[in-house]
Amino acid sequence: MSSQLPNLLEILSLTNSGKNEFTGKNLFIGSPNVYGGQVLAQAVSAANTTIEDAKILHSIHCYFINPGDNDLDITYKVEIIKDGRSFNTRRVVASQSGRDIFIMSASYQRPESGIEHQATMPNVARPESLTSFSDLFAEFAAKFKIQPRGIFAPNGPFVFHPVEHYDPFHPRIRPAMNHTWFKANGVLPDDDLLHQTTLAYASDFNLLITALFPHGMSFFTTPMQIASLDHAMWFHRPAKTDEWLLYVVESSNANGGRAFCTGKIFTADGVLVASTAQEGLIRKL
Repeated sequence: MSSQLPNLLEILSLTNSGKNEFTGKNLFIGSPNVYGGQVLAQAVSAANTTIEDAKILHSIHCYFINPGDNDLDITYKVEIIKDGRSFNTRRVVASQSGRDIFIMSASYQRPESGIEHQATMPNVARPESLTSFSDLFAEFAAKFKIQPRGIFAPNGPFVFHPVEHYDPFHPRIRPAMNHTWFKANGVLPDDDLLHQTTLAYASDFNLLITALFPHGMSFFTTPMQIASLDHAMWFHRPAKTDEWLLYVVESSNANGGRAFCTGKIFTADGVLVASTAQEGLIRKL
């Protein structure tokens, strides 16, 4: 089965539809609404197009305002807030048929040297020794006649190897901590901006489900409404998303129908390349 990675690269190549305005299509991965990571990545792609100097994206702060419709193209309007000597700032608004669905602030910095330190990567099993989500899910998919999609599909744009065994049909109560290796399901061009954009795409996977672990819940056992409300990401160092990366996610709080999760992304040799934070809606139905 061929990978959806070429389809992902196609939808990340936006069409210029006006001054600082771009249009993108959707990649359906089985979710009822447009996958949040796709909107993140396309907004980053749109903002990158307006950067004409050598500054590098170092952070994004986003809000998901309304669900995206998989059947409608998305328009991205970029506002140039600041072009300074050290930093550039962009604001991106994504809309469908005149209805805003997402907003993002992005900051770019001129490369410079400074003090350095980083968190230590956890000592976990290596990705080559682990089984992919798609292989783990295949047995259950056949038994319950479910079509695997997203992280559970063998043809998804990314491959995921969970460190902790995860059975979505018989979830056990465990700490709100999750370790998952991931990489693109194929080879990407040697383009730093593309690798950064695809890293933003993958960053929305696996965050909110970590908040379900202490409650023994999953999509397949508990009727629920779950959706990203906001998403922040900091790009610390360059990364190759077609090489193995470890996503370490922890949920430190859940209350009021919302859950808060944070993540760290490491290369296979322990370099911290990005950090994430997200609050999402988790509402039992």
